[in-house]
Amino acid sequence: MLKRLSILADPMIAVLLLATLLASVLPATGEARIIAQATSNVAIFLLFLVNGMRIARGEIARGLANWRFFLPLFAWVFGAMPLIGFGLSNMATNLLPPLVALGFLFLGALPSTIQSATSYTSLGGGNVALSVVGAALINIAGVFITAPLFALLAGSEAADIGTETIVRIGVILILPFLIGQAVQGWTIDWLQERKSNVAWLDRIVIGIAVYVAFSGAVEQGLGQMFGPIGWLALIGLIIFYLIAASGGAWLMANILKISREDRIAFLFAGAQKSVAIGAPLAAILFAPDVAGFVIAPLLLYHLLQLMIAAPLANILAKKASS
Repeated sequence: MLKRLSILADPMIAVLLLATLLASVLPATGEARIIAQATSNVAIFLLFLVNGMRIARGEIARGLANWRFFLPLFAWVFGAMPLIGFGLSNMATNLLPPLVALGFLFLGALPSTIQSATSYTSLGGGNVALSVVGAALINIAGVFITAPLFALLAGSEAADIGTETIVRIGVILILPFLIGQAVQGWTIDWLQERKSNVAWLDRIVIGIAVYVAFSGAVEQGLGQMFGPIGWLALIGLIIFYLIAASGGAWLMANILKISREDRIAFLFAGAQKSVAIGAPLAAILFAPDVAGFVIAPLLLYHLLQLMIAAPLANILAKKASS
């Protein structure tokens, strides 16, 4: 049990650290950046094609029927969380580089992460089926909602999502997902038999997107922009965000008066944020010399959410068994 709950048991952490370290030591610049960006776009297309293939349409239909759970969950993920991120972004403007401060708003507009939300719901004794469907629905919605929501809150000066960006999102994210949904009747069983391979596809694609983003940030001098005070401010704000997200999600679930198992599913689906959507989307929305700054809060949040989720799931499981 301790091994399963350890943050080191998640290979994604190793992939993110490796991608960040590689970008710091050997960033992709010049012609190499163009090749890396093209590779990233192709990999993102493939990832969302597979996502469309593996999320069953039946699960989506069953999830939509449970509006009493999912409507508040959507309101929390795409309403309360972005507003908290908006407040922290404004607060961080005087403490951090402007693009890093903007990253709090980008973080808030992202959907939940499917894999870890489901895993920790299971470890905590929650409703796993509800967690799977909930996180899947939120991820699907995030493909359509996150970019315009971020642009709305950030303002046109910070996030100019013009026709070219909309076309890129449609071609690289939405189109492959819809194709995957269309052909999943022939592919879903084949993918289910190869879950471990598909999980590594997720990690590799995210790693490529993070490497490309951080290469641009390193070239722009990210390391020189942060002193000890800046790092402390960033970590402190991320910890506050994570506590507010987890505490708020649990409080809302209590207000709804749903069962304990469903509250646990709501907690992890509501508070966790998806680097699987965030890193690829940042690679499409922002130029490489901007994306690395914007996703810095997301990467730190992802690391800390795994650190807090493990002991939290253990505590919930112990209370359920006592």
